[in-house]
Amino acid sequence: MSASLLIELGVEELPVQALPELAAAFAKGIAEGLAKRGVAMGAARTLYSPRRLAVHIDGVAAEQPEQRSEVLGPYLNIGLDANGAPTRALEGFAAKAGVAWDQLERVTDAKGERFVHRSVKPGARTVDLLQAVLDEALKAMPIPKPMRWGAHEHAFARPVLWLVALYGSDVVPLTAFGKNADRMSRGHRFLHDKAVWISDADAYVEAMRTAKVLVDADERRAAIRAEVEAAAVQAGGTARITEDNLEQVNGLVEWPKAVLCGFEKAFLRVPQEALISTMEANQKFFPVLDAEGRLTEAFIGIANIVSTNEAEVRKGYERVIRPRFADAAFFFDEDLKQGLSAMNEGLATVTYQQKLGSYADKVARIARLARAIATALDDDPAFADLAQVAALLCKADLQSRMVGEFPELQGVAGRYYAAQDPALAELSDEARDAVAVALDEAYAPRFAGDAIATTRLGQVLAVAERLDTLAGGFAAGLKPSGNKDPFALRRNALGLARTLIEGGLDLNLVGMLEAAVDQAKRAMLASTSQGQLNAVAVTTKFVDGRTIDTDVLELVDFILDRLRGYFGERGFDPALFEAVAATKPVSLADFAERIAALQRFAERPEATALAAANKRARNLLRKVEGALPEAIDASKLIEPAERDLHAALVAALVDTDASLAARDYVAVLSRLAALRAPVDAFFDGVMVMAEDRALRDNRLALLKALSDRFAAVAAIEQLAA
Repeated sequence: MSASLLIELGVEELPVQALPELAAAFAKGIAEGLAKRGVAMGAARTLYSPRRLAVHIDGVAAEQPEQRSEVLGPYLNIGLDANGAPTRALEGFAAKAGVAWDQLERVTDAKGERFVHRSVKPGARTVDLLQAVLDEALKAMPIPKPMRWGAHEHAFARPVLWLVALYGSDVVPLTAFGKNADRMSRGHRFLHDKAVWISDADAYVEAMRTAKVLVDADERRAAIRAEVEAAAVQAGGTARITEDNLEQVNGLVEWPKAVLCGFEKAFLRVPQEALISTMEANQKFFPVLDAEGRLTEAFIGIANIVSTNEAEVRKGYERVIRPRFADAAFFFDEDLKQGLSAMNEGLATVTYQQKLGSYADKVARIARLARAIATALDDDPAFADLAQVAALLCKADLQSRMVGEFPELQGVAGRYYAAQDPALAELSDEARDAVAVALDEAYAPRFAGDAIATTRLGQVLAVAERLDTLAGGFAAGLKPSGNKDPFALRRNALGLARTLIEGGLDLNLVGMLEAAVDQAKRAMLASTSQGQLNAVAVTTKFVDGRTIDTDVLELVDFILDRLRGYFGERGFDPALFEAVAATKPVSLADFAERIAALQRFAERPEATALAAANKRARNLLRKVEGALPEAIDASKLIEPAERDLHAALVAALVDTDASLAARDYVAVLSRLAALRAPVDAFFDGVMVMAEDRALRDNRLALLKALSDRFAAVAAIEQLAA
């Protein structure tokens, strides 16, 4: 026998941000509590609104299954004396089990025969278990700051007003926060402010809908979307509906009703991002856009009521938004009077980081990096000049009134101000537009899933800004630790890597980091008193014939760590990543080309055998003491299999030289795949580690040439099991 279970906790309006998590935790706690006790059940459904948390579970069994237990007792040599009489140990065990000692069963394990007590109890009724289940679920809920109310010690996210608990059509006698469960819920605060009779658990959703409460969050969310979209059509545009704003509104209403509103057209001279930000973040309204994606003077509010006088609701929404828009307009106008270039002068008085100087110092470092990057990407000196102009303005809008009020508009404000800055009048319209866009794109990608900068100038600024942030963070000892990452270095590292890869920027990552770290440490020396110069530590390692700052090496590893997840999310096997990472490509764009080619190679039937052969070759080469043999002496190739491999390899090397120089890694690996047969024959028929030193070295040189050509793309031995 089974029936549906419903538990609803009625409360004062819950915090919007926490509501979905609280609802999910409540439902999960009830379901897991039943499962822990072995109660069979169907699907659990999470239901909630601002004033209630509820869970509905189908097919909940009326009782637990039989509860079987097995308790092991003493071994026979301990439980019985020499005469076969029970010892005190056995009598104590039997007394604890509640049976006579001769009623105990016996089992045998590796140590011998021992006593055991087995029992079977009927399962408890589910309704008798629910109080403990509810108590556990409530105790486990993630409530960081529980509040108290009334003259008692109860504490919860908000005051609890009622409790519903139904098993089928029967009320379950539960208590929580001083409330006794019954079948009476409550309807909408304004549209149905009265008790709601719930006849049985399965009638809950429809009963609440009749009482003007949509307890299914998915249904409520869909209703909000439909209401907003219909209102936008009425306004002749399209609603901007972000998932975050939609979720926020979903946690504010129980019976949504769209109200189409408007504001003065004159406000549209203000950057639309500022107006959209205040509508969404401050008021939870939905802006209406035209066919080109431009903001119109219409917006949509979602009321938690169907008003008989909608005009008054509209007036209220329009009234609350007008002062915010007026402030934004004032900030914008005052910033335009000042000009972006003038704002830049104030950066010298704003500290970026104590060890790294002011924002003006940071901008100067970014500008030098941007010029170097632009020069490496484009032979035109005008592009490098433009990159420096843009970089020198990339933080100016931090001094604007607009960004002071709307911090999320960093870069966006700079784009608008650059387009109208008299100090940039000497630039052509095209160059000025490029600088304006780049100031905005310097911050891209702003969040997970956001696109990288779309223009080359924007990509240069995005790379330069992140290089300085990463280099400064590591040089100043601000490396992320656990959850602490005050300068968002993880996000900056991924943003840097994505821009280089997705932008196809073929730049030397190690060289760029060396320049950035050198600048950061020079800045630290400049801001450090003479008696503390030793505090700026510079340690190096000897790598590939030269010394490299260890901060640079750590930064390379730090960035590659971000790429593991990046490529993993795009379907690349971790072994592919490790195979390419082992070759240490200096360009991340080159890294991406290699891993894509290796993925195609790994799909070939020859890949597994060649990876295993390369692994075997590498293992043999590691055993060589001293310098590895380089030259292959064809006259010392005495076995047919080694002569065949040599001939095939020489041809493959000639065929792949041009492809390798052109970085056509797909062509390189496709040609090398043809070596499978002679490689297999070589390992089957040739003793590499021959006693004759000359033969052994010659064969090792042959394997080294083979392995080196594969390693020019990736360490394919990483693909071997």
